[in-house]
This record gives sequence, C-alpha cells and structure tokens, in this order.
Amino acid sequence: MKWQILGKSKTSITGITSILLKNRNIKNEKEFFNPKPPKSPKLNYKKAIARIKKAKKNKEDVVVYGDYDADGICATAILWEALHKFGLNVLPHIPDRFSEGYGINTKSVINLKSKIVNLSLIITVDNGIVAFEGIKKAKELGIDVIVLDHHQLGSKIPKACSVIHTPLVCGSALAYFFSKELGFDDGLDLAAIGTIADQMPLQKINRSIVKYGLAELNKTKRIGLRTLFNDLQIENIGTYEVNYIIAPRINAMGRLAHGLDSLRLLCTTKVDRAFELSKLLTKTNSERQKIVDEVVIHTRENVTKQKVIVIADATYHEGVIGLAAGKLVEEFYRPAIVISKKGKIAKASARSISGFNIIEAIKAVNLHAEGGGHPMAAGFSIETSKIEEFTLRINKYADELLSDEILERKLKVDMELNFGQLTHELLAILDQFNPTGLGNPGPTFVSKKVEVLEVKTVGRDAKHLKLKLKQDEKVFDAIWFNATVSRIPSTSHQLIDIVYCLESNTWNGNSNLQLKIKDIKVI
Repeated sequence: MKWQILGKSKTSITGITSILLKNRNIKNEKEFFNPKPPKSPKLNYKKAIARIKKAKKNKEDVVVYGDYDADGICATAILWEALHKFGLNVLPHIPDRFSEGYGINTKSVINLKSKIVNLSLIITVDNGIVAFEGIKKAKELGIDVIVLDHHQLGSKIPKACSVIHTPLVCGSALAYFFSKELGFDDGLDLAAIGTIADQMPLQKINRSIVKYGLAELNKTKRIGLRTLFNDLQIENIGTYEVNYIIAPRINAMGRLAHGLDSLRLLCTTKVDRAFELSKLLTKTNSERQKIVDEVVIHTRENVTKQKVIVIADATYHEGVIGLAAGKLVEEFYRPAIVISKKGKIAKASARSISGFNIIEAIKAVNLHAEGGGHPMAAGFSIETSKIEEFTLRINKYADELLSDEILERKLKVDMELNFGQLTHELLAILDQFNPTGLGNPGPTFVSKKVEVLEVKTVGRDAKHLKLKLKQDEKVFDAIWFNATVSRIPSTSHQLIDIVYCLESNTWNGNSNLQLKIKDIKVI
C-alpha cells in the first residue's frame, strides 16, 4: 500500500487545521465548521405540488413507490408520512427485490393497478429516472407519475407528470425537502441515515443534512428506531453507527426477505410491534452476514488476473452479490462484478475503485438488459448467455483506463505529526470535522520511528492488535482492528512508521487519548 502524505508538517494547532481544510478542498472554514440547517437545492417543485393538491381534492388513490435499500426505505417513510398528514389516500410500496426488481417497471405498475383499482398517481422516491417503460405503462393505464430521484440520468428524461432530479443529495434527503414544500418538517433523522448509507460526500449540503440529522436521530421519537438502538445497546449515534450497525439491518430485509418490514420498523407506533421488528431485522442481518461470507469464500477461489473481476454462479444469493463485490474490491483492489445466474436472465452487482466509473463502463459494453447506479456502484440484469462476452468486453474497455497507478492501493495521510503534538486540544479540533465519511475523511496522521513497547492480540478470534507505542518519551496505547501479528516483529523495541487517527478511549469512567492504527511499516 502506498502512503500519500498530502500536507507538510506543522507545529501549531492553527497550522494543522489549515492543512486539514486544504486537504479536503474546503474553502469556507466558517461554513464548514458551522453549517446552516439544510436547505433544498434549487428545484422546481411547483408542478408536482399542484398535482398532489389535485389528488387531495379529488380523493385519488396514491402510491409512494420506493426502493428496498436503506435510502429508498427512509425516503418512502418520509414522503408517505408527509402525504398521509397532508390528507391523501396514500399507500407506501417497497418492491420485492426477487419478483419485481429495482425501480418502477411495467410488471409492478400492472400489479399495483390490479390491486388498487382507482390508483391514479404514483410518486417514485430513490428510483424512476431511467424507468421509461414503467412510466409509459402507467400513462397507458391512466396513472400519472411524479419522479423524485438522484441517480445518474439516462440518455433522456422520462415522460412523467413531473421529474424532480438532483445528484446533489440522496433519495431520502430529496423526499425530506419535498415534504418541506408540503409544509412538513419531519424526517431529517431518516434523511441522515439515507445520506450516510448511500455514501454521499459529506461536504456542503450533505454535511448539513447529516450534522443536523444525527442530532435529530439521537433524540428521535420513532419507537421502532428507539427499540432498535436499545436492543443493540448503542447510545451516541454517529456516522460509524449508521454505516456499520443501523443501515445494514435496514438493508438486510430487502436483501433476504422483504424491505417492507424495515419500513414498518421506521413507521410503527406500537411498542410490541417495534420489539418484534427489531429482533427480526437483527436476525435477518446475521443470516445475511453468513451468506455473504459463503459467497466471498467461493468468489475468492475463482478470482482471475483480469483487471475487472467478473464472477458468476448459480449458487450466489441475488440479495448479497453487491456486498460480495464490495468485499472483493477491498481484498484485491480491482473493480468487481458478481453475478447471480438464475435462468436466462442473470442479476449482477458491481463495485469499483477510485478513478474508474463502473456505470459508464457497463454502458460502454452495452450488453446488459437494464440497470443503473453510480460511478462507484451499479446493478444490472444481463442474459446469462452473454456473461462470457460481457467479461471480455468490459476488460478490454478497462485495459485502456485502469493504469498500474490507479490499481495501486493508496492510503491518504493528512500530514506527519510527532507524539508530542497529540493533545486533548488537538482532539477537540479534530472533533469539529465530524461528521466524517466519504468526501470528508477522518483526519489521519503519520508518525515515524515509533518504538513498539508491547503488542498483544485482542477480540474474538484474536483479529485485533493492542499496542503500546513510544516516541520522544511520549507513550500511547493503540488499537489496530483486523490486523495480523505477522505485521509486527516479535522483537521488542522495534521501530516502525504508523498511520493512524487520534481518538478518545473511555474505560471505567476515565478518558485517554488512543491511536487507531490504519497501517504500519516496519523500518
């Protein structure tokens, strides 16, 4: 792994702060550290609002058509609750991943119309921007469609009643802003979950959504979320807790069963029901983890030397292939596509690395049946008979773009510090950079010629390392998650270079500075 040290060493707190802001391309320090409450991007809501008022006046039946991931489920909850309060006859719809697939489509529109005879308006959230056939069928059946979406535009805009599109925010945030146009200011807690889970860059508007949304989330009155937090024994909820504890459980239902139960958890007002749903989400998430592990083990054994990993098998569970692709990217640092072969049409999920736009690559190959996504992640369908040709074509396309430099894993480091600079005063400054995530990574430093005083394995299966490190008479405890003992020499007083984040570790009521190791190089 190549360490990229972005800034020169500074001695003062002010100098360190300046380097951190520069590394994140932050021009307005005041706005960054003190963001104003989130304000909607400039979008034209008028036509959609007028259509909703008409639906209310005429007592029409309306459906909010969402998605089965965390962002889509949160978006559905926000808008369904707002429209219900607004006085509409409205039902939420979370499609079944296995029978309906992603996004509003011809089959789903026909099914909804057969169940809701007087259905005359569908509002999509977190989908719809490339649903040309589904929207066309809705029009044929006398159903207007309003599209609220943030995904990448296709070659044209669907002929819907109204299209509200922006790539600046995620689906749940867009639903939140639309709800505010209707006069309701609820749902910022869910918009924060969606923004974090959908890996939106946490600067400018998204930073504001998450900063204010996390404050709402920590005091949320949603019975389902409060029950989930209690069951998981989490109190202070930040980006880590959303990314690795909460969102995976919301996602798990849509991956293995039906995302509707996650929606029910977010919206329920009954304590007993919240308890049942919380247990169900956690149980399903555990099952999801086991299935992902099985798929990853199998895919790992079949990885070839091609620049884009493409692996297909009939045993792969359609609901977890995206997670498996992500695991392969983490391990091999190459774009990865995992395909579940089920009959004539296979389902594929792709994850990429920085510098390679995976959705553009899929479009360039032009062998898929349908799909969509982002530069770093995509999902699509493909005829099983075309998988081999697809593999050859996408690798031919990638050969011209994936240079050795892009394929080299890089660890970006803000600057070099010595142990004498690691103080509680510095930590207070670093805390102001929260919430951190994509686009605003947690401040990371390198210290050189650090002496190893102690090292031991900790945690279940001894996967983590606990170290005691010394430099210039200053000693700090350090933790290295998912490390291996082989990376640390057995001889005492060995000198190493380390990359780490500075954090506070509280134990038995006492708080001390601790280093969270990201990488180590033996000198």
